[in-house]
Amino acid sequence: MSALPNAMRGETALEIGGEVLALRPSFAALVAAEQELGPLFDLVARAADGKLSLGDLAALLWHCLVDRDRLSRDALGEAIVAMGLAKVTPVLKAILQQILAGK
Repeated sequence: MSALPNAMRGETALEIGGEVLALRPSFAALVAAEQELGPLFDLVARAADGKLSLGDLAALLWHCLVDRDRLSRDALGEAIVAMGLAKVTPVLKAILQQILAGK
């Protein structure tokens, strides 16, 4: 079991099914997300314009997930849908702020 998210490391929490998962937009995670989704500035712009797709959101969160052994990418996507975008938006916002402002 991994430790709770540490804000000092730029981590944010995502609660899925009563389990708290840590997400960290590390360099490696953001490079992997960028390789899949395109330039991060474009991703941020799409999010700001309300044009970030569900697939993009799930991919970004997946790449930032600290311990990916705890659930599959499909399970993460299904959890996002089950939770609703309103509950996931604060997590997305925290990650986008890290992308723009750094730690």
